[in-house]
Amino acid sequence: MSAFRTDPAIDWMRARVDEGALPVAVIGLADASGVIDIVAHGSDGGRAATPDDRFCLYSVTKPLTGLTAMRAVERGLLTTDSRLGEAMPGIPAAEVTLGQLLSHTSGLTDTVLSGATTLREALRVAPLEYVPGTARRYNNLAWEGIAALTEHATGHGFVEQFAQMAAAAGASGLSFDDEGAHAVHGADEAGHDHAAMMAQHHPAAGAVASVADLLAIGQSLLSGDGAIVSPATLTAMTRSRTDGIYIINPDPEKVHENFGLAFNLPRRSRLLDHSVFGHEGWTSTQFWVSPASGRVLVLLTNRFATWDPPYGLVWDELLNAAFAA
Repeated sequence: MSAFRTDPAIDWMRARVDEGALPVAVIGLADASGVIDIVAHGSDGGRAATPDDRFCLYSVTKPLTGLTAMRAVERGLLTTDSRLGEAMPGIPAAEVTLGQLLSHTSGLTDTVLSGATTLREALRVAPLEYVPGTARRYNNLAWEGIAALTEHATGHGFVEQFAQMAAAAGASGLSFDDEGAHAVHGADEAGHDHAAMMAQHHPAAGAVASVADLLAIGQSLLSGDGAIVSPATLTAMTRSRTDGIYIINPDPEKVHENFGLAFNLPRRSRLLDHSVFGHEGWTSTQFWVSPASGRVLVLLTNRFATWDPPYGLVWDELLNAAFAA
């Protein structure tokens, strides 16, 4: 792979750090044969970024949780029509399916947790705000339902199964342990209790990883080696389940995207490559796979919502720089 292909994305990352929008960042690119490049840039509180640094992923956790659940589907222990009530009988959301939980169409109310309430306790009493499958609303609590179904079907803890998924790809640094990870910036301004969220081992947002970990996962998916899930499973996961569905309280920037099973499928007009699937995280983390270009892009950083003022970053610029032919 020529330097011309990787330089624009790396230069974009360096410019965003140099202008102060990102405290530090590590970017990586790979193709089906291996890693193309990993570059770290910036210094945060005297700590210089290195290629091996770990970052809190936030919603980049979602597709990783989805892959963990779909491994149980591949074993015949679940289907996408398995109902949450099978794992948690008698709850208000008993009829919600695994497929609806994975595609933000569950209808679950996304409860704001107090410090003393666990995710499972919140899920046990969470009401429905619309008929499941009839609308789309981005939801974090649903992922605890995915964890509950996976645990019930397999008889093993979700964190254990998540670790097995990571090990299958050689992602040895991927876990729910944030020791040594870069500190996040902007949590207080966002009214977010980062430490409390991390203590929950949140299956929607609590994973921590290095760029190399996510490149290993992306490379496995891109190559179709079946180490994590089979090519047929990945095809099902990247098939939209939300085309034309009503969107509740949409973010104008998010209207032109769909969701498969755990994967975000952005189809915004400013994106040049509409084969892309992956996810971004609240801390501006990025994990994207492009079948059309045959590349994986990972960028890990540590500031909340840099797409909003005062930073106003247009992250599709990075995807175009990484994937456009």
